[in-house]
Amino acid sequence: MTGDGPTTVLLVDDHPLVRQGLQAVLSAADGITVAGEASDGRAAVELAAELGPDVVIMDLQLPGLHGIDATREIVAARPDTAVLVLTMFEDDDMVFSAVSAGAVGYLLKGADGADIVTAVRAAGAGQAVFGAALAQRLRTWFTPDPRPLTAPFPQLTAREREILDGVAAGLTNAQIAQQMFLSAKTVANNVSNILAKLQLAERGQAIVAARDAGLGRRPDGPAERP
Repeated sequence: MTGDGPTTVLLVDDHPLVRQGLQAVLSAADGITVAGEASDGRAAVELAAELGPDVVIMDLQLPGLHGIDATREIVAARPDTAVLVLTMFEDDDMVFSAVSAGAVGYLLKGADGADIVTAVRAAGAGQAVFGAALAQRLRTWFTPDPRPLTAPFPQLTAREREILDGVAAGLTNAQIAQQMFLSAKTVANNVSNILAKLQLAERGQAIVAARDAGLGRRPDGPAERP
């Protein structure tokens, strides 16, 4: 992938301090060059097309276009570019969604500089990069019962999909919280995350999108009108 030249890297994170830290770590490493930086998902897709980096270090919680969607677009347009996710989320569904979108590696932001450098070099050489715990979970996912890749809204976590299902059924945050044994504040925060990930402005739009995808169908009667 990289040939005889340095491994070129595009940094994608909405926090300037994170990008500065990665820039410092990678610039000090032999054989790695930081080609550019992006602070949102759409800019990441555009810069990846413009710069053609060997590796993209991708955060997931990005403004505009979610990191999983940005990963999918980058890999579709440039299959030779390796996307290495670097995030604070270790949620199984988030990991699986990133891998399904085409990411070749997944690191947590607690990783030290040496681990990040090693991961970038491995990704640039065409290798998959996962910690031992994540690798074991990936093996569990694919054997013996692979997870379906057709679940609606793959950018959402399992909890977020369950909450969206409740929203589509016309339930209030309080009702969803009671059913899922969560606080109403947790449900409200998840609803905000859902709207951001689906790039929707308000709850009614989420209800329409979710029902179109088959969510919100309750066995105890028709869903309430939004």
